[in-house]
Amino acid sequence: MTYRIAIVGTGMAFAPHAEALHDLSDTYEVAGAYSRSEARRAEAASRGFKTVDDLDALIADPTIDAALILTPPPSHGEIASAFLRAGKHVLLEKPLALTSAEARTLVELAEAEDRRLGIVFQHRYRVASSALSRLVESGALGKVTAATCIIPWWRPQSYYDEPGRGTMARDGGGVLITQAIHTLDVFRAVAGGIAAVSAAATTTAIHSMECEDYVGAALRLSNGGVGTLMATTACHPGHSEEITLIGEKGVARLIGALLTVDWADGRQETFGEEAATGGGADPMAFSSEAHRAVHAEFAAAIGEGRAPAVDGRDGLRTQLLIDALLESAERGAWVEVAAG
Repeated sequence: MTYRIAIVGTGMAFAPHAEALHDLSDTYEVAGAYSRSEARRAEAASRGFKTVDDLDALIADPTIDAALILTPPPSHGEIASAFLRAGKHVLLEKPLALTSAEARTLVELAEAEDRRLGIVFQHRYRVASSALSRLVESGALGKVTAATCIIPWWRPQSYYDEPGRGTMARDGGGVLITQAIHTLDVFRAVAGGIAAVSAAATTTAIHSMECEDYVGAALRLSNGGVGTLMATTACHPGHSEEITLIGEKGVARLIGALLTVDWADGRQETFGEEAATGGGADPMAFSSEAHRAVHAEFAAAIGEGRAPAVDGRDGLRTQLLIDALLESAERGAWVEVAAG
């Protein structure tokens, strides 16, 4: 079946989605790509998409099945809510909304309207991430007793010099909600949930910006295990993110898009491959393969009448983890992670 989809926003995040939708032309028909910017509409048109300058018309169009929303976080709640109320399914770029309260309202609206709400956490769809999820869910690793997440990324000052970058008003925060959120989402899922955090956050001398560019934390896992976290955009020139799970039956290390598992019996297995993941000065330095998987799975969820594999609840849980980390850093105390 082919679904008619509207695209809202054609800025930085647009390119990998555009490639994915072209690859899935048998699954999606793009009804129109909307941007307030004439220049960005022209760029979208150069990629072969019909462009429109009337957002309300897209929302009201009864032939449109779904919307892909790629606008900055402050607009997510209003635009996504309008499409949901109009009976459309919504696939939303991270984060769900500027605040977790608004994100929760959006999730509950999607459930009340019986519409699918997906979130673009494409790292979950990488071959290596999917393999790690299967190993954990099947019990092959045994109980995860300890877990570590390291996100040593880099953004130059010129990145933050663009209006609104790294501010609460535009982004909702710094490194956690804008860059680290993808890896945090994978980590939270494969670690089986995080119950409480004790964090420190700062803006290093490397950057001049409103919000944090470095966070370190101790973690208590939901299963009783322990963990640690470090996330930054001040680590020049940027390195691959790492997730390590220490299980009773083996140790799994996910570095970028490559997973290595050292089993207790001496075997070693690898999944995925080394690949650029956007951790350096160019935040879009990665392939569109995972985005294609996001869109294919979202279409399957619509067709099967079920929640997407990574849905609004996942987005909310990860945003609540970020809230807890920042609250802990501000209070200087352990903070429990709210349920999503």
